Amino acid sequence: MTAASPHSDSLVVLFGATAGAYGAKLGSDERELILLVWQVVDLHSKKVGTLHKCLVKADNLELSDECGEVTGLTPEGLSKAEPLDRVLQQFSQLVSSDLKALGRNTYTFCTDGQLLIRQVLHPEASKKNLLLSDSFYSFYDLRKEFHDCYPNVAPVKDQTIQSMAEYIGFRINEAEEDFGVWQVKAMVAIIFSMLPDTCVADHRFTVPETVKYKYETGPCSKSEAVDSETVIRARGLPWQSSDQDIARFFKGLNIAKGGVALCLNAQGRRNGEALVRFVNSEQRDLALERHKHHMGSRYIEVYKATGEEFLKIAGGTSNEVAQFLSKENQVIIRMRGLPFTATPEDVLGFLGPECPVTGGKEGLLFVKYPDGRPTGDAFVLFACEEYAQNALKKHKEILGKRYIELFRSTAAEVQQVLNRYMSTPLIPTLPTPIIPVMPPPYTIAAGSVRDCVRLRGLPYTAGIDDILEFMGDATADIKPHGVHMVLNQQGRPSGDAFIQMKSSDRAFLVAQKCHKKMMKDRYVEVFQCSGEEMNFVLMGGTLNRSGLSPPPCKLPCLSPPAYAFQTAAAVIPTEAALYQSQALLPQTRSQQASAAVAAAAAAAASPAVTYYPTQAAQLYMNYTAYYPSPPVSPTTVGYITAPQAAVAAAASATHTPMLPQPGALVRMQGLPYNAGMKEILSFFQGYQYAPDDYNGLIQINDQARSVLQAPKDWVCL
Repeated sequence: MTAASPHSDSLVVLFGATAGAYGAKLGSDERELILLVWQVVDLHSKKVGTLHKCLVKADNLELSDECGEVTGLTPEGLSKAEPLDRVLQQFSQLVSSDLKALGRNTYTFCTDGQLLIRQVLHPEASKKNLLLSDSFYSFYDLRKEFHDCYPNVAPVKDQTIQSMAEYIGFRINEAEEDFGVWQVKAMVAIIFSMLPDTCVADHRFTVPETVKYKYETGPCSKSEAVDSETVIRARGLPWQSSDQDIARFFKGLNIAKGGVALCLNAQGRRNGEALVRFVNSEQRDLALERHKHHMGSRYIEVYKATGEEFLKIAGGTSNEVAQFLSKENQVIIRMRGLPFTATPEDVLGFLGPECPVTGGKEGLLFVKYPDGRPTGDAFVLFACEEYAQNALKKHKEILGKRYIELFRSTAAEVQQVLNRYMSTPLIPTLPTPIIPVMPPPYTIAAGSVRDCVRLRGLPYTAGIDDILEFMGDATADIKPHGVHMVLNQQGRPSGDAFIQMKSSDRAFLVAQKCHKKMMKDRYVEVFQCSGEEMNFVLMGGTLNRSGLSPPPCKLPCLSPPAYAFQTAAAVIPTEAALYQSQALLPQTRSQQASAAVAAAAAAAASPAVTYYPTQAAQLYMNYTAYYPSPPVSPTTVGYITAPQAAVAAAASATHTPMLPQPGALVRMQGLPYNAGMKEILSFFQGYQYAPDDYNGLIQINDQARSVLQAPKDWVCL
């Protein structure tokens, strides 16, 4: 028996139902198949085989109300049925027997629409690791065939078995026939009505719908036209998922060649999203019906996307990448963490003879910065899945003195990574433009006067507005710039905040009134404290029942002696404010909103201006974000965008030093706790450049200055 021949003489009319939705929503709720009904039809002799009805035992026997009402099936009856794998075996045997009885060898499925094959059988078989026969990869859509034969009928999407049967005058008696049986009988009658000797149109079944056996990889050019009606965005993917995993999630639907583009975050790691391009809009619409279907234990969100978004991720212009990806049907592996001195020979030796690289050195693509420096990433091509699996077994093995990470990758990820690194400037710049907003002088309270309150247990999503609402009438007693949100060392809200009140009496009243008052769904503890206690916590120390624990910035392992903090009152320097508060900060919230819009519009049209405050060590940037008090909106200490004219006017008025345009501030994260200035400067060896007058911008002592000036040319904090 030969299945799924495009010019077969026989059709297998197939109908099915799941334990959930029915009709146009079949398969959209991810419920399992519970019923299959089929019959073989000889197109030449117009003879039919035996009509078969078979129940399928699902893993979850619970039926939806709609399913129970429409099908008449019960969980008790389904519990006695066979599972899907055995039903498919029985199906193959019975079809073969019926074909033999009719003297035929080949057949093709004919179904009512595409949902049964594409949205039910293929996804369920994929999840249960069942191998479907070749016959399930091509089929005739009876609705499309009927519309081709009778063009004047309703559009394909509006057709049903009942409407097609009514059009040809076939009478359906649903009350006398079992569910599924009358549908198959009606479909057979509709097929006979379209055959040449009965239909004027002389219709023939010659071009079946097809389901791709596997996803095909390939490159995508930025100049390629991508129809926005064919693209979706999948969100919530496991970070280790590959293009093949995504193709398996959309099993039954035809993804365009190279149509899976995994999205990366700013660090070049996958962010759990992917853009998927299908061969046509019909396939895309079916993909949208898989919204919140599951990949393993995670549900995946599926939304519409645009062709422009797809090209931004997957498109490339590099000839080197195009040549690398020109070898089709290759498995791509991404290597990360390679030593910067690694050569192609080193990589080939690391992979070994058990996983030969396609084309040897030509199958390697090292990712580099625009100036030719290696990034530590590389992509490798393998001819088959076996070689790729052998390579993945070397995940986190050592090359030189570093362990190497290996992941499955895609052609789109190759393009995206190359696009990202090749467009990275050698010296990053800060956002445009930025100016400090703290009015001088601003003093953090110190001393034993208990004129502050501490809020503990704040919701992590709480902002300044939430705190002001929580404080109620006591808001009027807060000192200017007296609200301090405390962040942890990862820069996230710690759940604590300090508020400077106008007097100790006011602080006492607030603590009494607001203690254990609810904010959102949590109660907040409010304690009276002193400025000294507040200062210790803002600098990174801890405040507990046993007293004060010194902040980590006082410890030698975290801060070199040249940058030791003082325990006295910390004053934000005068140079840290180009503007008085009246010039920048509105006095009411309504004014604040309009001013923010105007500032954002002006900033968008102006070039970047970068300002570096002096005495940067006293800003406690590692531990705390400071927020101005009401009625001013919160900003970190900190910088916000402002018009270029305002920056120039303030700079000329205060004669504050400004860095030239090429300058930039670099923030380093993930430093070893014992790293000192020498280690940091050594890290940047070979990339130092700055004018000699930078020393006037950062105040440091003589010991540190001697280290920084010779032989280096610039300072990085």
